[in-house]
This record gives sequence, structure tokens and C-alpha cells, in this order.
Amino acid sequence: MKPDSKTLWNEAGKTGLIFGLFSSLCLALKEGAALTGSMFLVQAAAIILWAVEFFGCILLMKKYMLDLRDKYPEADQLDLYRFGRRVGLLSGLILASVDAFLIMKLPQDTVADVMNELTSSVSAQLGSGYEAQVEQMVDKLPVYTFFFQWLYCFLYGSLLSAILSRYIFAQNFFQNGGDNGDGNDLVDNQ
Repeated sequence: MKPDSKTLWNEAGKTGLIFGLFSSLCLALKEGAALTGSMFLVQAAAIILWAVEFFGCILLMKKYMLDLRDKYPEADQLDLYRFGRRVGLLSGLILASVDAFLIMKLPQDTVADVMNELTSSVSAQLGSGYEAQVEQMVDKLPVYTFFFQWLYCFLYGSLLSAILSRYIFAQNFFQNGGDNGDGNDLVDNQ
């Protein structure tokens, strides 16, 4: 049975929830490390959790694409690609929402410190005329974070699903044999 669009959305919704929760957990752990105040711990946690999230998403996407292919044997490469893009879109929505929420809940002291550093850095580089623009940007930081995070997740999911959908079907093609053009299968007859 070949999955239709509604089925792909349903499967991607379930998988996107898992991806979104996994990525949000990594983000929350990074934020927790930041609360300790130790710069070493913050940097180490950021690097380690970024790697866990990056490679974990690759392994999870491969697993769920293989599961979809096994569940719907007539699913083709395009179906897996569409599934992966939808997972990226939906999981990105969850992660972007959590990220924007965490930024909105930052203590005012932290926001003021970041704004002072940013303003002094920009005014040293570009002059004092840009301070008002920096303040406007900081005020809209949760909105910018939401859209950029969502876009990043969608693009990452699209690229990853394009690569994995080709890999899965290339791997399947060589495992099951194929046609070499002369009508004979490539399966070894011993």
C-alpha cells in the first residue's frame, strides 16, 4: 500500500513530535548548563549537546524513514523525502516555540547585560547611530529566533531527508538486485 498525503502528514506529525521533544530536551539541557555559571561547563555542554542533537536527528530520521518504508512497502523515494520534509517542518515548529519561550523568560538582568554588551560592541564598530536599531532588534529577538530556528529545522530536515531517502533506496536496490540493462538480474546465482 502506498501512503497518501494524509497518511504522510499523520506519520510526520507523530515523528515530528518525537524530534521536537528530543531537540527541546537538548536545548533545555544547554540552558540548564548556562544556569550553573561555569563557562567551561556551558561550552562543553553546548558542544556535546549540539553533537548529540545533530547526529541523533540523523539516526532518528533514518530509523523512522526505514520504519515508514517497512510499514508501507510501496512507498517510494519521493514519499520518504516528503515525509522527512514534513518532520523537519513540524519538529521545527515545536523547537522554535520552545526556544522563543525560553528567550522570553530570560531574566531582565541578563537581557540588560546582553543588550549593553551588544550596544557597546555595535557602537564601537559602526558608530552610535545604530544603538536604537540594536534595541529594536533585542525587543524582537523571540520573534526572530522563532522564525530562524523554524527555517533552520525545515532546511536541515529537507536536506537530511533528501540524502537519506536516496541512501535508503540505493541500499535497497543493491540488496534486492537490479536490472543491469540486459534483462538479467544482478542477483548472484550460485
